[in-house]
Amino acid sequence: MTGSFDLQSYMTKGVERVVAEALKATLKDPKESAFMLRFAAASRTASKKRRRAEDAGEHIPPFLIASITSRCNLHCAGCYSRQNHATTDEKAVKQLTAEEWAKLFDEADELGISFILLAGGEPMLRRDVIEAAGERTDILFPIFTNGTFIDERYFTLFDKCRNLIPIMSIEGGREITDERRGDGIYDKLISNMDEFGRRGLVFGASVTVTRENFMEVTSDAFLDSLSDRGCKAVIFVEYVPVTDESSELAPTDIQRDFLAGEIHRLREKRPEMVYISFPGDEKLSGGCVAAGRGFFHINSHGGAEPCPFSPYSDVNVKNGSLRDAMHSPLFTALQSGDILLDDHDGGCVLYEKRALVEALIGQKGC
Repeated sequence: MTGSFDLQSYMTKGVERVVAEALKATLKDPKESAFMLRFAAASRTASKKRRRAEDAGEHIPPFLIASITSRCNLHCAGCYSRQNHATTDEKAVKQLTAEEWAKLFDEADELGISFILLAGGEPMLRRDVIEAAGERTDILFPIFTNGTFIDERYFTLFDKCRNLIPIMSIEGGREITDERRGDGIYDKLISNMDEFGRRGLVFGASVTVTRENFMEVTSDAFLDSLSDRGCKAVIFVEYVPVTDESSELAPTDIQRDFLAGEIHRLREKRPEMVYISFPGDEKLSGGCVAAGRGFFHINSHGGAEPCPFSPYSDVNVKNGSLRDAMHSPLFTALQSGDILLDDHDGGCVLYEKRALVEALIGQKGC
């Protein structure tokens, strides 16, 4: 099945469908309808910018992942970000300011990047950055959050800035969610979802798929619980170990095959929600889309990395533009080589080939 699925096309069409459905549902709300129409036009403009760049020999990815803080209030079992030391409990120092992030968002808009995924740490700790993102209405900002800091001020902000889409992390039902994330987290997430539904706000869910929960999170009962509350997207993130000690959480090959089959079924039978699987969809679409093929990552300190699971960088946006980062020696070497296209076991190819990535960083000029 490798190469049989166009991930970027599916994501773009899925977002367009969500926008169209939201527009249809909110025709009685002039403010919301105006935003949806404006964003649809902005998305078409961004697509044209990327096509013009492609015709001129420059590839612009439609997605950017921005980890806007290294702080988090939770200690989820097996968290890749803590294991990579990208997330800590210590006070953040030398991280990008809200003004620096705002400048990056403006650069992304000029390049034609349509979607910026805000991550962390826990991104809701950076209200200043999220408020700056809300002002860039031509870009859609999915916010990957543990949901614990969503309060009345955030509900008001999401109502005002419809380009901010919270994607809340949930592991299945109460028992398995609280076991991994902490007591009371599941009830907080469900309360958030119910409130988003009452207010008519768009939200999604992010599910870390492990060896323990893969059956539960693909069950109709679990997906019904999300859909009935108004969830519009489910992002399945296959657990990627970044240490040997956490490898027992990673799904087996049989489980990954099962997940791939279930996601295909869900796309056919339950189109009311958008379903994305990382890194599984990348394998189906012909290889890893990190390092600028489909997206790249800016960490909280400004380092440009292939993706959050591959924390290697040779360029910092503090010392140049977003375009410079996109064409870093490391990204160029990865795109021109075979690593991103290599077959792999279903996890992260850059993690599996990390010795080669480290060698590229060590080469002269990288």
